[in-house]
Amino acid sequence: MKNGRPMRNMVRMTTLAGAALATGLTLIAPGLPAVARDTAARPAASGGPYATAITVNGLGISNYEIEQRMAFMQALRQAGDLRKQAEDALIDDRLRAWQATRDGITVSEDDITKGMTEFAGRANLSLDQFTAELAKSGVGTATFHDFVRSGLMWREVIRARFAPRVKISDADINRALLVESRRGQNARVLLSEIIIPAPPEHMDEARALAKQVAAVRGEAAFSSAAQQVSASQSRDNGGKIDWLPLGNLPPVLRDAVLAMKPGQVSAPIDLNGAIGVFLLRDFDAGTVSKEAQSLGYATLALGPAGSEETQKLEAQIASDAHSCDDLYTIAKDRPGALSRVAPTPQGQIPPVIAVELARLDIGETGVLDLGAGRTLVMLCSRTAAAGDATPDGGQTPDLAPAPSAPKGPGIESTKAEDAVHASESLPGGAQRDQIRQQLMNVRLSAYSENFLAELRSDAVVVRK
Repeated sequence: MKNGRPMRNMVRMTTLAGAALATGLTLIAPGLPAVARDTAARPAASGGPYATAITVNGLGISNYEIEQRMAFMQALRQAGDLRKQAEDALIDDRLRAWQATRDGITVSEDDITKGMTEFAGRANLSLDQFTAELAKSGVGTATFHDFVRSGLMWREVIRARFAPRVKISDADINRALLVESRRGQNARVLLSEIIIPAPPEHMDEARALAKQVAAVRGEAAFSSAAQQVSASQSRDNGGKIDWLPLGNLPPVLRDAVLAMKPGQVSAPIDLNGAIGVFLLRDFDAGTVSKEAQSLGYATLALGPAGSEETQKLEAQIASDAHSCDDLYTIAKDRPGALSRVAPTPQGQIPPVIAVELARLDIGETGVLDLGAGRTLVMLCSRTAAAGDATPDGGQTPDLAPAPSAPKGPGIESTKAEDAVHASESLPGGAQRDQIRQQLMNVRLSAYSENFLAELRSDAVVVRK
């Protein structure tokens, strides 16, 4: 624990826990959470730290719990309105707790300790080191304990309810194996996209809209929806994207595509700032490199959409910027607007940016418009890498089903990219079982998100 290394390792976990927190993958277990157990014997002063701030279907959330969740988010470098995010996450926690109680779901302390240890290991820390670092930020071990217990219990809720409905055919496995077993080769995919801005204050509305879009059937209907609601530049073309190597896609999208057939629409995928819905138009086995990638890129804040200054800046970039170095000259009078990121494994790049980078060649640009002004993204480099620093593509540990994406995170720690390398040493039957489990995880993710949306819509939430 020298030279601040543990805290730097925790910073690297932003995409891990950040995705889980942003998509509500936490669940307080049935009964009193640890923070409440610690204080149940003492009376709550009106408006004090242990007073109830929110009730959800009769289950209380205290001011203390909100402050603890905010501190936890801050320790993991979560951005945005932390209080609102903490409240929203804890509301989802109570909904999951309510459902877990109804379903009779429990988890053992041994499983919780194992989950905490695995989570800490993602930051290259022991459990004691990780909890010590959290303590420096004012986060109690009980809060971390309940965070991990939450994911484990919600995973069991989803498995018990929906696993029997998921049927993975031999054809599904054969298609996945075709992609994953060809070292030095890869597939390419033809996608259409709908990107919905999802700032924290409008997350519920964005999720509801994404759920409606995901129910669309047929390319024509998807194209019409893209033209109406997508924030991506592809909206003018009905959301259509040209052929892309599968390896260009960020892990969160790659896993979803592997579970789809041509003509299918994905479940909503949380992209950490936006929600994406994708239509797989076609799939082609090719000879594109399958190696993991590291991407260098730059972002430049352009300003409000439609403003004269923004339009002039975009025109100047189109004319004069042919590499990331050129952006320094263009942005010299715009302090703080330009950010250049050194080559980074795909799984550690914010998904909404990684999706945009997937379609770019070096020196090309795209523009994101997520409601807070337009942001230019330029690809500076695309190089082969030994592999992502986080094996599951920068998502949460084995705690809960993914939001089809930040998050985001699968029920099991094995992801599509890992299976490419690991499956070659497996016997045929074991390899097929591994692929079957991976595909099941992706599909259960969709059930997880939709079920939570139903719980939210029926919830009785009272703020004190």
